[in-house]
Amino acid sequence: MLKRIDHVAIAVKNLDDSLALFKTLIADGVAKVTIEEVPAQKVRVAFLHIGDTKIEFLEATSPESTVAKFIEKRGEGLHHLAFETTDIHQEVKDVAARGFGILNEPRLGAEEKLVSFIDPKTANRVLIELVGENKPK
Repeated sequence: MLKRIDHVAIAVKNLDDSLALFKTLIADGVAKVTIEEVPAQKVRVAFLHIGDTKIEFLEATSPESTVAKFIEKRGEGLHHLAFETTDIHQEVKDVAARGFGILNEPRLGAEEKLVSFIDPKTANRVLIELVGENKPK
């Protein structure tokens, strides 16, 4: 079952510059920032926390990463919409049964959470990420 929107992700060329830009936009300084690298996905990730909301910034660490290819093809911008789920393994099965294409089985992503992506060709050209707790199945 989907619980809530977990985050919105933006693909960027330079993580530090983009964080500075969005911190200027927020201006009041209440945003918390966490940064990590996800080597398996060849990205450096930052989460800008504003209350219960998160904006994720994705910077490629390799020209072969999907984020680098995304930016090369489309430029910087909105990359995906992520939903938190109570049981990612069951949710992947359920959305596949409802006709959505699944790009990957749940794998470890940012924030030590399991993630799986829905094929944008089956979701109005929107890349959707399912996010669940890191629980082995």
